[in-house]
Amino acid sequence: MTQPTATRTVSALRWFVPSSSPARHLLGTALALVTVVLVFENVSAFRHAQLAAMAYYAIAAAGLTVLTGLNGQISLGHGALMAVGAYTTALLLRDGALPFGVAMLAAMVFTALVGVVVGAAAARLKGPYLAGATLALAVGLPGLAVHFDGLLGGEQGLAVNAPTPTQWFDDAMFFITGTDLGQQKFLAYVAWGTLLLVLLSLANLAAGRYGRMWRAVRDDEVAAALAGIDLGRARVLAFVVSAACAGLAGSVLAMVVGLTAPSGFTIVLSLSLLTAVVVGGLGSLIGAVLGSALLVFLPPTVTDLGTELGLDAVSAAQLAPLVYGIVLVAAMLAAPSGVAGLGRRVWNRVRNGRSEG
Repeated sequence: MTQPTATRTVSALRWFVPSSSPARHLLGTALALVTVVLVFENVSAFRHAQLAAMAYYAIAAAGLTVLTGLNGQISLGHGALMAVGAYTTALLLRDGALPFGVAMLAAMVFTALVGVVVGAAAARLKGPYLAGATLALAVGLPGLAVHFDGLLGGEQGLAVNAPTPTQWFDDAMFFITGTDLGQQKFLAYVAWGTLLLVLLSLANLAAGRYGRMWRAVRDDEVAAALAGIDLGRARVLAFVVSAACAGLAGSVLAMVVGLTAPSGFTIVLSLSLLTAVVVGGLGSLIGAVLGSALLVFLPPTVTDLGTELGLDAVSAAQLAPLVYGIVLVAAMLAAPSGVAGLGRRVWNRVRNGRSEG
């Protein structure tokens, strides 16, 4: 492509793309929503369940991206914060009288309040000390369900009354798609609708004053303090935003799975979320979504492949963690900035090559 042609193409694209960041984010969210509808109407109920799982992982990973990628704090306790949101939702929906949207909002707010307490303590820590403190949170907090078994169900957990679609939403989706909604598809829509709202909010937050403040603290604390930034306040705010996302993710998980139990919120969950953020790309919300897709789709793909190669079901399932670890190491070696960073580099090379051509 010649230089004038490339210039005209870029100019044409700029005519369609809004100049302001909020407008661009809103346009991207609208296009993503259309894509979600098209995908959901052409996949099976099993894929709906997988995509819903990908959504609640991505909500938590997006919040962790703010904390770790933008503000530079390492947290190993987000699985416990998801448990707070999940148990809050299970308790609020126990009688079935409260709308699920109110329960989700309450779970997010309550987890954010927990994040205020934890974040205030964590604001004095950084690096491995912060990781150790949040690790203690991840190990200890789910155990409260066993201690207060009368209220929280103990090891068996609490069953969650999954929401059902309202009549107007069911009719609207039938008018748009021409197909029945169904319970599993409805929960997948709730999960992805929540994810898109979270991504839109965090993208606007990251592009604004708070995002610049968090990046300044991450890059150089001394320079940020000299510029008048309150370091403690910036860390606590990032932790609260991240905790609110974790609580919302836990709320969605509780409704999708239909059960909330301590076994679902172990340290493995916290490590998996951090892995998704690192593999997807630190500081990238799109990277958080890509990393979450890896968490959901890689293990069953490897298990199915092992079964096709002649392994029994147990051996094939045991093969998945090994392959997952290999993929993680390979991704870190091949793309230290994550999948999103690799994609940006490839796109820049293609764009520069077309411009030079």
